[in-house]
This record gives sequence, C-alpha cells and structure tokens, in this order.
Amino acid sequence: MSDRELLYEISLMLNPIREKINDMSNDIDHMKADINGMKADIDSMKADINGMKADIDSMKADIDSMKADISDIKKRVTNIELTQENVILPRLNTIEACYTSTNDRYKVSVEDYDSMKQDISVLKKDRDGT
Repeated sequence: MSDRELLYEISLMLNPIREKINDMSNDIDHMKADINGMKADIDSMKADINGMKADIDSMKADIDSMKADISDIKKRVTNIELTQENVILPRLNTIEACYTSTNDRYKVSVEDYDSMKQDISVLKKDRDGT
C-alpha cells in the first residue's frame, strides 16, 4: 500500500471523528448561546432586584414617617382626652346644674303665675259685680 493510499484510509477513518468534533462544536455553540441568554436574564433579574430594593427602601421611609405621624396623633388624642376630662366635662356639669336649677325655679314660677291668674280673674269678677 502506498503512502497515498495509507493517508486516504487514515483520512476515511478520521472522518467520523471530524463529524463528531463538528457536532460537539455545534453543541458548544448552542450552549454558549444559551449561557449568553441566561446571562442576559440574570442581568435583567439583577436590575429588577435593584428596583425592588429601591422600592422597599422607599416603603421603609414611608412607614417610618407614618409611625411618627401615628405617635403625634396619639399624643394629640391624649391631650384632647385630658382637656375633655379636666376642662370641658366640669364646665358642662356646671352648665347642667345652672340649667336644672333655673328650670326648677321656672316651674315654681309658672305654678305661681297660674295661681295669680286665677286670683286676678276672681278679683275682676268681684269688682265688676258679677
């Protein structure tokens, strides 16, 4: 067998190996494309996570502000309750007592008025001679 024939036979034997190497190269190219796609997805997810972190930080600031507002509201409500208990209710009790006593006096006066009206009516009748 000549060198040429030997090289030709070796070449024929190497063809399946070349095909497998080409297949593997194609598979590697597909894997690289998939990895690049995954990298893009990961970068997108990182951006989304950073956005979510910013949103969470903003929400934390809002919650802290709300806590301060609620604390202020609690203080104001406590002051309102104390004012009602110590100032307004005693004054209302005083007003009620004055109103009640005045009402009682008017009741007596109305009864006296009715009695005087009858007395005057009787006197008029006597004076007129009827």
